[in-house]
Amino acid sequence: MKVSSRGLLLTLSFLLPSILLAAPDAKPVAVKPVAKTTSPRSAIDSKVAALLAKMTLEEKIGQMTQYHQWKQMDADKKKDITDGKIGSFLNLFGAKNTNETQKIAVEETRLHIPLIFGLDVIHGYKTIFPIPLAEDCAWNPELLEKCAAVAAKEASAAGVRWTFAPMVDVSREPRWGRISEGSGEDPTLGTILQPARVRGFQGKSLSDSGSIAACAKHYVGYGAPVAGREYNTTDMSEISLREIHLPPFKACVEAGVRTLMSAFNDLNGVPASGNKHTIRDILKTEWGFKGFVVSDWASVEQLVDHGYAADKKDAAMKGVIAGVDMDMVSNVYKDNIAELIKEKKLPLALVDDAARRVLKVKYELGLFDNPYVDEAKEESLTLTPENLDLALKEAEQSIVLLKNEKNLLPLSKDVKTIAVIGSLADSKRDPLGAWDCRGEDALDKVITVLDGLKVKAGTGAKVLYAPGVGTADNATDKVLQEAVNTAKQAQVAIVVAGETQDMSGEASARTSLNLPGRQEEMLKAIKATGVPVVLVLMNGRPLTIPWEVDNIPAIVETWFLGTQHGAAVANVLFGDTNPSGKLVVTFPRNVGQVPIYYAQKNTGRPNIGKMKWESKYIDSVNSPQFPFGFGLSYTQYVYSNLTLDSKSVNPAGKITVTVDVKNTGSVAGAEIVQLYIHDFYASVTQPVKKLMDFKRVELKPGESQTVEFTLPASKLGFYNEQGKYVIEPGKFNVWVGKDSSDETLKDSFTLAAR
Repeated sequence: MKVSSRGLLLTLSFLLPSILLAAPDAKPVAVKPVAKTTSPRSAIDSKVAALLAKMTLEEKIGQMTQYHQWKQMDADKKKDITDGKIGSFLNLFGAKNTNETQKIAVEETRLHIPLIFGLDVIHGYKTIFPIPLAEDCAWNPELLEKCAAVAAKEASAAGVRWTFAPMVDVSREPRWGRISEGSGEDPTLGTILQPARVRGFQGKSLSDSGSIAACAKHYVGYGAPVAGREYNTTDMSEISLREIHLPPFKACVEAGVRTLMSAFNDLNGVPASGNKHTIRDILKTEWGFKGFVVSDWASVEQLVDHGYAADKKDAAMKGVIAGVDMDMVSNVYKDNIAELIKEKKLPLALVDDAARRVLKVKYELGLFDNPYVDEAKEESLTLTPENLDLALKEAEQSIVLLKNEKNLLPLSKDVKTIAVIGSLADSKRDPLGAWDCRGEDALDKVITVLDGLKVKAGTGAKVLYAPGVGTADNATDKVLQEAVNTAKQAQVAIVVAGETQDMSGEASARTSLNLPGRQEEMLKAIKATGVPVVLVLMNGRPLTIPWEVDNIPAIVETWFLGTQHGAAVANVLFGDTNPSGKLVVTFPRNVGQVPIYYAQKNTGRPNIGKMKWESKYIDSVNSPQFPFGFGLSYTQYVYSNLTLDSKSVNPAGKITVTVDVKNTGSVAGAEIVQLYIHDFYASVTQPVKKLMDFKRVELKPGESQTVEFTLPASKLGFYNEQGKYVIEPGKFNVWVGKDSSDETLKDSFTLAAR
């Protein structure tokens, strides 16, 4: 925020009384202006400044206001557009609809300021890719960027120039439904994968017709709700905030993301959409973010429900002061800011700053020069072979092989009869997962697991099908028995089980992570027939499947893979694709272990099995069912020759780590080589392991490759109790292996003092 010295004095003189009036017992909060830059003003900045100087207060507030509208515009909203009271629309899409609405803003308003149309394009627009939790199991940022670029191109053809993605919340809470939308439990992984989505959405230039503005969400701490319940409070130390939850957001800012979304949750007693510390102090001042912040759906208004604001007017004031530039759908800015300015409870400088930020992004998108979209592009928008091939590749790489006893998979070419069981196997909607955008427009193109297996089996094998018990608790004994009878007729039973697409995503928290309904009962009955069973999981979160792991010989985690779900599953089950996915989130043995994650801290009494008084359960082991980074293959990889180029490094230096990886099996595959460290001792305790980097390596049978990692000393630091990033001397362990539990190869080095 650029404010003159006189403006700053006015800001503080207005601000202090307003805070005291709104919260008599609260301590005064100062708003620090963003430091002035000495760089020349860009052409866009000059245009924004010139436009802002012509705008009335109501027109500035209009840029801070977003409306919700499905399909056709109504008369009241048309008038508000004409009066300059709307800056953006949510959920209004379609080239014809957006053009008609945009025409009102561009041709019938005083200043001809275009609108920006936003939509939740999370993992595809019409071509639906795997849900983000699945996509990230590929550990492939280059492929992620390509998928996001396809989504942007399709969405922009429908007039959508802004997506509310990526969701970068780190989450170690599988009960939370929205874990399905993020990169899982690790901040380092998030800092690598999420910027790739930003680059894909925004393209080489934001003004290109096929680019859309990205929105990193939900800022911040949303992924750690108490008890895993949606919209619930989050409470964490400043260290946890900076070490775990902020890094992926910062990485997205550094990658050029143009917008962020403030979250629903209460963070340490201050709701995220009214949190000056995180938005204005850290994001805008400390990081120098120049884009704008939009609230989540009515989350500024919900400051009242949190008990943080006295009423909607107070909520509007606190939202602006915190740094939320645009109010999504609640109209608290539209209805209250002008009065707050008149009463001198809110400084005009903050309103100017918010409007300036929104206008700048609109200029960057090229909306002032090209406000309309070519309707012919949307009319010709189809699921192209190229996009479907990309979706298939991403789906295949997202699949994680969890168990493969006696090499039951891939299926033998000699199998003549296959039983496919489970209603999910024949579902077209469920594979799309939550936030399937316009995937429903092309449901006929979705390949189900049953369809995929039938095509793959061809005329060489007979495929039988029974829907089984589904996910409902009230499934009858009759449908269960039909499933068992179908399995008895086959040489192998492929049971597709898990969750329906509406059981994960927003507002879909669960207190049980078991297979819902009578699915486990059905599996037990099919297992009892003696027919070999392959369990194909379809779900949006880690599940607790201890009986299945102990008793089912082959388990494949497929998540929700999108349009090409069935084709990808069939390719993996028949061995045409060697699975390479690795888990980005830990699978617990039971819900009592939650939250469980690999980067835990040491305790004063670690569980080493020598006495009762240790940090452990009396009814369960501490270890997870499947660790972070885990995933099997149809081949074998042998790691050897872990080497450090030095045993000591200074704070300005770096360590080079190399390891040899060999494919000792008979099929080609891709291995995700993972580098972890541990800081032995520090002024703030450190995780027992911390992911630092990874490499995806393609290897032919018998092929060996030396994999090299560069580990800068600057990345060996941490945030201390004062919120400062520090690098301290000490000893570090290094592991390179297949997953976070692999300790086969280990070495150490020392970080010297400055």
